[in-house]
Amino acid sequence: MPYQYANSQLKLFSLNSNNPLAQEIAQEMGVELGKSSVKHFSDGEIQISIEESIRGCDVFIVQSTSAPVNEHLMELLIMVDACKRASARTVNVVMPYYGYARQDRKAKAREPITAKLVANLLETAGATRVIVLDLHAPQIQGFFDILIDHLMAVPLLSDYFKTKNIPEDEIVIVSPDHGGVTRARKMAERLKAPIAIIDKRRPKPNVAEVMNIVGNVDGKVAILIDDIIDTAGTITIGADALRAAGAKEVYACCSHPVLSGPAIERINNSAIKELVITNTIQLSEDKQSPKIKELSVAKLMADAIVRVYENKSVSTLFD
Repeated sequence: MPYQYANSQLKLFSLNSNNPLAQEIAQEMGVELGKSSVKHFSDGEIQISIEESIRGCDVFIVQSTSAPVNEHLMELLIMVDACKRASARTVNVVMPYYGYARQDRKAKAREPITAKLVANLLETAGATRVIVLDLHAPQIQGFFDILIDHLMAVPLLSDYFKTKNIPEDEIVIVSPDHGGVTRARKMAERLKAPIAIIDKRRPKPNVAEVMNIVGNVDGKVAILIDDIIDTAGTITIGADALRAAGAKEVYACCSHPVLSGPAIERINNSAIKELVITNTIQLSEDKQSPKIKELSVAKLMADAIVRVYENKSVSTLFD
């Protein structure tokens, strides 16, 4: 049953990155998307117009900073500034996908920490709160001095795999690297399964080489879980290694399907039986594949927005 906020002080706006998801969220909440327009000057500058009064309202802006990342980020910053100057009571940024999250630390000398820069930009623009899903590194929450709610897709993904009716003693949850062990363990707890880890090294960005598999996958149905699948090199090499180690089937899942470059070709040619993704990033026509199953995070996002608006606990959404 949808919520009904049609006559409330809650205003939901969508920018250009993922309008279908924003429409789904609005439908879940029983509201119409706010009236706004995004235009471009001939030199590429972005102009945003809010075409209704938002004075004293709690505004929620849905925008993933997916490709083209910089354009979508600028749209968001300009919209936040516009809402602030239009006397919105609060300006809440709903970012299903937080771009630049992989640049969360100095891995070598003279590198920026761009995930922190993006946090600073959102705060400076005037955001009151940020709602995100599956940050690449949870400690990015600490980059913000404003309120942040960090949602997780693991319950949604886990519930989908439960519908497969795979015997519990045949499942193994696999992390594609050491950094994803916590995420894999959360899914393993929900599916009552053991975990395995792919020990790999990365010679350079977007190039992964499998070293070893830690854990027993022989005769098992392996479920690889990651937060972001970009060029799909890590996940497809991992799937092939799992099959070579005796896994009888390999599924993969992720929260954020960036799927750039050769990703779709690699997935189609890999040992992955099915890739389960969420709709935090809108997939273009050239990123479709019969192996891909998309789940919607609209209800999760809608529930979070309503709970924030009603000053209720958001942590219950983690259960």
